[in-house]
Amino acid sequence: MSEAAPTKVRYRIIGITTLAAGLLYLDRICIAEIAKLDSFKNELGLSPTQTGAILSAFFFSYALAQVPAGWLSDRFGARRMLPVYIVLWSLCTALTGLATGFIMLIGARLIFGLAQAGCYPTAGSLIKRWTPLPARGTASSIVSFGGRLGGAIAPMLTALLLRDYLDWRWVLVLYGSSGLLVALLFWRNFRETPDAHPLCNDAECGLITEGSDDAETKGAPPFPPLIPLVRSGTMWLMCALQYGINIGWVFLVTWLPTYLKDVKNVDPAIGGLMSTIVLVAGIFGMLCGGPLTDLATRRLGVRWGRSLPLVACYTVALIAYLTCLRLDSAWSFIAAASVIAFATDMSVPAIWAYMQDVGGRNTAAVFGWGNMWGNLGAATTPLLVPIVLEKWDGNGDWHEAFLLFSAGYLVACLAALGINASKKIA
Repeated sequence: MSEAAPTKVRYRIIGITTLAAGLLYLDRICIAEIAKLDSFKNELGLSPTQTGAILSAFFFSYALAQVPAGWLSDRFGARRMLPVYIVLWSLCTALTGLATGFIMLIGARLIFGLAQAGCYPTAGSLIKRWTPLPARGTASSIVSFGGRLGGAIAPMLTALLLRDYLDWRWVLVLYGSSGLLVALLFWRNFRETPDAHPLCNDAECGLITEGSDDAETKGAPPFPPLIPLVRSGTMWLMCALQYGINIGWVFLVTWLPTYLKDVKNVDPAIGGLMSTIVLVAGIFGMLCGGPLTDLATRRLGVRWGRSLPLVACYTVALIAYLTCLRLDSAWSFIAAASVIAFATDMSVPAIWAYMQDVGGRNTAAVFGWGNMWGNLGAATTPLLVPIVLEKWDGNGDWHEAFLLFSAGYLVACLAALGINASKKIA
């Protein structure tokens, strides 16, 4: 009697996780389109500095909650925690639409960041448990692709809804309501491990665990390994890498619509299309990045298979940002920004795979530690941009801001040379 073929439950799990990632970025990035509206600023009485603080507030709470949220998922399981995170951030999205002033808006955005902090660490951990080792980079690229797809859809969809159908408040309520359905879908379909899923047969369980280095990772994890993390030089390089790329990348999802409107004099509807084009370029980069790091790892080993793709990506992004200093037309700028998005997102699967390689039982918490530093970089940019423009940008061309973003990618490129995925976090 022939042996049963492996079932394909793992594809369903990755697919639903990809949907959750899409919602994550849809809810996160829509605020950039809304923040440029005069009606938004006038109704809430917001100054430019307060608008920057609102864009930045999410990233601070998102960054600081990464390790605790990741550990909660390691400790209590993704099936319990990810639906909780989705419901909470969806409620905060709706509450953002119901805000009556700056304080309420800041409060909603801070809690929104706390809730979203658990999604990607949880996703990274479940990919490790549901994907064979040689395919982790590709699975990571698919889930990350969902996030970037949601982010790419957000500007154009939000601009369309605002122009033809809904007030900005009801757009946020609509987005928030959709999250409840995604949370229910994940809870009904997910189980912590393949052998706990009633539809996953022994052949699929064996396929997923074959060649895995994770026999020692079963059981409840200890409290987040802060001392080993602090002592790990290669992990500090990963933190510097993520901090640097987010200094440059987050401009594309926060201040880009404002830059196009104020500096390039682009119509808001065309600006929404341009922002979407940039983020769509990131989608293609994300899809290329997973197979790239898997191929590089098979050819070069885990040390250089994770490191060298990162170096190449950040070198390209650095050159593209420096090119922006000499571009006059809006569309040529969008072409350069698209290269930056493509190169940055192509690096993300290698970052995810690195966390899975070194994380052990605390993969989600280790993922959260690196992501925390990355999002501290993301939180810095919305606050720094108005300061840089006020103090040093006398002619309003934003060149000084682009030099800041370029410096972030230079730091990331140098840090990428030193990371070593073969050194596990103890």
